Amino acid sequence: MQVRITVSGGRIGAAQAVQVPTDNARDAEINASAVPVLNQEVVSAQSAKIDAVSGATYTSQGYISSLQAAIDAAHLS
Repeated sequence: MQVRITVSGGRIGAAQAVQVPTDNARDAEINASAVPVLNQEVVSAQSAKIDAVSGATYTSQGYISSLQAAIDAAHLS
C-alpha cells in the first residue's frame, strides 16, 4: 500500500492510494470499496487518526501506516 497526499497551505487537500494490493479478486473488491472511504476520511481528519473501514482491517492498517509516512515526509503535525 502506498498513499500520496497533496498539501496546500499546510493542509491536506487530497489523499490517494497510488499502489494497492490486488493479489486476488477479494483484495481488489475490498480495496475498491475501502480506499475511497479512507481517502475521504484523511481530508476530513487532516491527520492519520482515521477509523479503519469495517471489513477492510488489513487494507486500513496498511493505508494508515503509509499515510503517516507521507504526513511525516511533508512535515505536517
